[in-house]
Amino acid sequence: MTTDQNLMLYTKLAGFRLVVLANRFGCDSEFSRELHDRLIEGLLAAIERIQIIMALERSLIAGNDEFAAYQLEGEVEIFGRFSFNLLDELEIDCDTHEYRINGGDWINALAADCSGLDIACPKLVALTEEELSSLTPIVRDITLTTGIPVIAARAVQPWR
Repeated sequence: MTTDQNLMLYTKLAGFRLVVLANRFGCDSEFSRELHDRLIEGLLAAIERIQIIMALERSLIAGNDEFAAYQLEGEVEIFGRFSFNLLDELEIDCDTHEYRINGGDWINALAADCSGLDIACPKLVALTEEELSSLTPIVRDITLTTGIPVIAARAVQPWR
């Protein structure tokens, strides 16, 4: 990305942050306020990452830092995988058949009984538009405008 593209993305992210902050005042539940807060935190993290990328670009152009090109390459790669996660994050280790939710302890997904072996990992289920409430159009606009995915899903155990 060029400096102009980064500046434009910075501006869009900052604008969305203001929209989410203003929208938060209309929240009627603690759950909705939590979703807004998580999105605001994510937008701030993305803004900070873009600021780092722009600083590295300036350093590279000025020739002040011999390692700036390598740092810039790494930061751009990291930012390319950036996403906003509003609720649950699910990690599954297929080799060990374990999973964890939101960075918690690893849980064994294997279960055995007389009928055989079963692997029961939770699944991510997207929040409905009713659950997202007033964030629905904002989340859609963020993804469409910036290309950064917004993940709004909860982990659901298969046996429930």
